[in-house]
Amino acid sequence: MTQRIALVTGGSRGLGKNAVLKLAAAGTDIIFTYNSQREAALQVVAEIEQMGAKAVALQLNVSDVASFSEFAQQVKAQLHQVWGRESFDYLVNNAGVGLYAAFAETSEALFDELMNIHFKGPFFLTQQLLPLLADGGRILNVSTGLARFALPGYAAYASMKGAMEVLTRYQAKELGARGISVNSIAPGAIETDFGGGHLRDNADLNRYVASQTALGRTGLPDDIGDAIAALLSDNLRWMNAQRIEVSGGMFL
Repeated sequence: MTQRIALVTGGSRGLGKNAVLKLAAAGTDIIFTYNSQREAALQVVAEIEQMGAKAVALQLNVSDVASFSEFAQQVKAQLHQVWGRESFDYLVNNAGVGLYAAFAETSEALFDELMNIHFKGPFFLTQQLLPLLADGGRILNVSTGLARFALPGYAAYASMKGAMEVLTRYQAKELGARGISVNSIAPGAIETDFGGGHLRDNADLNRYVASQTALGRTGLPDDIGDAIAALLSDNLRWMNAQRIEVSGGMFL
């Protein structure tokens, strides 16, 4: 069997880092992007290589659509140089930022930033990478539990993720002829540095989320990394156009 290769955006920190480490542990080689944290990215490469997998880190600002053509050429070159291949198998659109603002106070600049990073960027990056994605490959778009339940302050962020969930179904419909399946994973509240690390560092917020979660605790990065690795496994190759929430049962 050909060695599987996953391309994960935003893999130098947070859930993306956990996902690439879990995928590597499962035997998948990795290409991942980072925005500005080059040293952190190189450390992740080293961790993956210690597992016996291959890894490449490439710089990418997912909000800069004009850079995507050049980025695709870099991916193509790395595939050829490192793996002797013309394609990769899995695309995980993970990169993002957590920006908080009440609906009435959301500025156009904040709206545009969230749209560019969470919707426009993944839309056109996936489009640009389609020629390099293997037939029979997989796309996994990272959404959020906030697209199902509503918490004040996340109107713009959650709206972009809701758009990605709709896009997921259209991608599945249009790419099915190539055998490509497309799903979205919607994490609940996870203890990371996302959004300034509020959930991780605020004990009162942490207790509140745990009290509203059926399994009685907040989520941990491993909960999502393990789920991403599972969703990209061959065991779930027939699943398509689905939204899978991994939240421990928040706000049921």
